[in-house]
Amino acid sequence: MVRGKTQMRRIENATSRQVTFSKRRNGLLKKAFELSVLCDAEVALIIFSPRGKLYEFASSSMHDTIDRYQKYTKEIQAHKPPEEHNMQQLKHEAACMMKKIEQLEASKRKLLGEGLGACTFEELQQIEQQLERSVGTIRARKMQVYKQQIEQLKEKGKALAAENAMLCDKFGLQKQQRGSNEERAVVPSTEISEVSDVETELFIGPPETRNKRPFQK
Repeated sequence: MVRGKTQMRRIENATSRQVTFSKRRNGLLKKAFELSVLCDAEVALIIFSPRGKLYEFASSSMHDTIDRYQKYTKEIQAHKPPEEHNMQQLKHEAACMMKKIEQLEASKRKLLGEGLGACTFEELQQIEQQLERSVGTIRARKMQVYKQQIEQLKEKGKALAAENAMLCDKFGLQKQQRGSNEERAVVPSTEISEVSDVETELFIGPPETRNKRPFQK
């Protein structure tokens, strides 16, 4: 059976995390012992469990190995160029940032309701209080945006009302002018109609026809 690739992140389940720690710890101690025997290397291994329990292995003396390590690092620091020292500092800062990112991702998953199996009652209560504070802040911001939108709509309504009143005044003036022009145009037309109704003795036609026309009394 092919084993799946293990994701390099914190195991959320407490039982699975403890089982994995025990297996990996025993394997690491075994590898340290094999390295010291097969290669005649001076090996010192220190492990602290999540609960603070100490596990250690030393091929000779743990204190002598630690003293040797400290003496060696002091000599290296004394002869180390500034650029390399800065690089080590940057690596340390990067490691701290990665650790903070992992913690933030774990907190984010908990806020989303994931990985809560290993949380204690106090942790769950803190998450609940944090969510309540977040909801309160979101609601306050929502009401603020809602009020701003209402004020904007009111201002827009006032502007539209002013524009409407201006258009009404302009349209009313044009309508009055149009009415006066129509009244002026009606008077001559009535006079023309009255003049057209008057009978005359004029006759339009050839002279012969005009002479033969009988006189009407």
